[in-house]
Amino acid sequence: MRLRSPLDREILRLAVPALGALVAEPLFLLTDTALVGHLGSVPLAGLGVASVVLQTALGLLIFLAYATTPTVARRLGAGDQRGAIRAGVDGMWFALLVGIVVAGAGAVVAEPLVGLFGVADEVAAAATTYLSVSLLGLPGMLLVIAATGLLRGLQDTRTPLVVATVGFAANAGLNALFLYGFGWGIAGSAAGTVVAQWGMAAVYVVIAVRAARAVGADLRPGLAGVGRTAQAGGWLLVRNAGLRAALLATVAAAASAGVTGLATIQIALTLFSTLAFALDALAIAGQAMVGHALGQGDRERVRAITRRLMLLGVGGGVVLGAVLALLAPVLAPVFSPDPGVQAVLPSVVVAMAVGIPLAGFVFVLDGVLLGAGDARYLAVASVVSVLAYLAVLLPVEARAGSTTSGAVALWLAFGLGYVGARAVTLGLRARTDRWMVVGAR
Repeated sequence: MRLRSPLDREILRLAVPALGALVAEPLFLLTDTALVGHLGSVPLAGLGVASVVLQTALGLLIFLAYATTPTVARRLGAGDQRGAIRAGVDGMWFALLVGIVVAGAGAVVAEPLVGLFGVADEVAAAATTYLSVSLLGLPGMLLVIAATGLLRGLQDTRTPLVVATVGFAANAGLNALFLYGFGWGIAGSAAGTVVAQWGMAAVYVVIAVRAARAVGADLRPGLAGVGRTAQAGGWLLVRNAGLRAALLATVAAAASAGVTGLATIQIALTLFSTLAFALDALAIAGQAMVGHALGQGDRERVRAITRRLMLLGVGGGVVLGAVLALLAPVLAPVFSPDPGVQAVLPSVVVAMAVGIPLAGFVFVLDGVLLGAGDARYLAVASVVSVLAYLAVLLPVEARAGSTTSGAVALWLAFGLGYVGARAVTLGLRARTDRWMVVGAR
């Protein structure tokens, strides 16, 4: 395969802004953490508990973008721009409905959810306050996610980057104003984020309305379109739940190995998530390009895109893994002063570096199949991969301890066992043509 391809320019055009937007989104939480941290350890601990709940909800509901992107891209590729934008508008209506339902339910169960963490009363109070206020912004954030899917389907990843960047800046300023200027404490931090989220949602609504009017697309919710989004979203929710289950199982196994093992694996998961941004950007490009090509009925282009993305994913993984391995000796003091963690982490990081190319393969194939709208297979594959992972993890957990070999074994179970199971299930699917369904639908 050639080192350069005519597809590279288009992949980079979509992937680079997507990477910027992906990096900007976690900055919301980092900003809250930095500002709330100056209030003391109790508010910061409360933020930590509330953030776990919110990030889990958003992680499960990210399907709102994944379900919208391929539908919009297909119809655009088929020459139906009006239908493409209408599909995106239906996705936004569905996101708003889901957001209202989830926020309403969350308001009722916020306090009991926080109570499940078993934290001190003052920490629970801070967490409940932050979570209750933040839920007001959830429908807006889900609107943002769905609208991002619309624009990705329209082959536009630059606008989400601009909106995310401006939203981050507004979030930082509003949080500082509400938290310190108005003296609202941790509630002010949540309120600033809520205002920023709804501001971003308003920008996307204006963009969607203008696009719809330009092509004469109906802005009212269509039951058929919303139903299709819900159907695809249901399968993708199962897929996302499988991913979350694997992460939770990893943390639970690390917790049973002791404090040092848990702290080490937590740092490793954070590093892995950071590296995943670069690989996810390629996956987003794959979603948009594959959906568009299938809408055009061009299977050969889909094959070429898939081959190129696989090469870039694995090659990028090799580069990232090499950099990670080189940095392994110096990363531990950056994350922890604990001598035990500093002794164990370098070996875990090297083990992670070995598996990053495999993760690159998995990420891009996941993006390709998402772009093809192969939601049902992805859901089944996710469940199969988790079950295979648990079969590997349980005996490893039984022998793991707060030692270097135990922590490395736990990471290899995740980085090669779980990711390897996903590589097999996705690779087997990609070898066939069954997922290459052409046409607008």
